[in-house]
Amino acid sequence: MKIAIASDHRGFKLKSILTEYIENKDMIVNDFGTFSHDSCDYPDYVYPAVMAVKQKKADRAIVICYSGVGSSIVANRIKGIRAALVFTIRTAVLSRMHNNSNVLVLGAGFLKTDYAKKMVIRWLNTPFEGGRHLKRLRKIESLTD
Repeated sequence: MKIAIASDHRGFKLKSILTEYIENKDMIVNDFGTFSHDSCDYPDYVYPAVMAVKQKKADRAIVICYSGVGSSIVANRIKGIRAALVFTIRTAVLSRMHNNSNVLVLGAGFLKTDYAKKMVIRWLNTPFEGGRHLKRLRKIESLTD
């Protein structure tokens, strides 16, 4: 599995830890930055990582900022992206099972590292159930503004 990952400066530490963790699970990680704790703007890094999923250069993406809210807003602007901002393992799993989320959004300021690792691996390993949920996803895909 190919995973795109990105963060701003507030998510840099968690991104670095998760990148190594995912690579140790024999998955390919493409790190879209940032690469330091220097102040930066999350859209500059989140957008390219999410576009890698849209363009099928990555299977899924994980994006991180302090609260996760800004990164979630950026990710969900892209047609075909189903970004889930989650704070529990259960919601991460349900976002895959019921919503076929292809982007996991994490708020680094609200998660302990070991818990984030558990959440990520469960999200990566959870399949989409399809069935009744597919009808709902098709409705979402048909929405336009």
